[in-house]
Amino acid sequence: MTGVPARVGVLGGGRMGAGIAHAFLLAGAEVVVLERDEAAASAALTAVRQHLERSAERGAVESADEVLPRARATSAVADLAGCGLVVEAVFEDLEVKAEVLGRVEAVLKPDAWLATNTSSISVDALARRIRRGDRLCGLHFFNPVPASALVEIVRGPRTPPELVDAARGWVEALGKTAVVVADAPGFASSRLGVAIALEAMRMLEEGVASPEDIDTAMRLGYRHPMGPLELTDLVGLDVRLGIAEYLAGELGERFAPPAILREKVRAGRLGRKTGEGFYTWPRWGGRHG
Repeated sequence: MTGVPARVGVLGGGRMGAGIAHAFLLAGAEVVVLERDEAAASAALTAVRQHLERSAERGAVESADEVLPRARATSAVADLAGCGLVVEAVFEDLEVKAEVLGRVEAVLKPDAWLATNTSSISVDALARRIRRGDRLCGLHFFNPVPASALVEIVRGPRTPPELVDAARGWVEALGKTAVVVADAPGFASSRLGVAIALEAMRMLEEGVASPEDIDTAMRLGYRHPMGPLELTDLVGLDVRLGIAEYLAGELGERFAPPAILREKVRAGRLGRKTGEGFYTWPRWGGRHG
């Protein structure tokens, strides 16, 4: 089994970035998380610690303190200079991703690899905006990263075969399963997942069934671990809307966002992160219809 690089950089310490950092820490890497300022870096390190503490409770590690010394969060790009792999995990916006990757690639060694954790943005479009586009692939992790078993490796037109092979090894070392997909709109997982979620929203608009019954139908009827509306609340309605708009532009009206999604986003009902989406989410984590 190919191991992970000795030092891994993660760009962005939010929910996804902290989860990705946690995964590489458990696989034995030293991890450097880059954030916009010291306050955000401190918050990212706290989030990583919380992931490690939950891993300790499950017996995956002896204690968080055993692993945490290999984690660092910083606002200084130069601190990523020794990384053999840098995984970008910032906001789902092409220009934002290109800007942060462009800043970081300038300090990396020539043999360092780059990856973008995107659920829909074209890897080729991103590769064309940076100098090291021929060292970039997609590594699409799923939310929440610690509990997810899948990583989607996205192969762009400029992604070399040796990077795809290396990425397979990294995913295996993380204890997850890889699928390799071409750089097509929405890849495989987002395209299918969004299609199901948008249809569930249209059914809700039409009064076909309640959110609870739509989700229960998919959980029990198709063995999905979570229904499409509950999953949308977890992912974020704003994130779903952005992906749907992108896919509609690339693939046509079948991905046009339903009015109910636009209305909820406009009202700030973005799912679990705001406490309300298709369900209400009390602070302690349970949901109500």
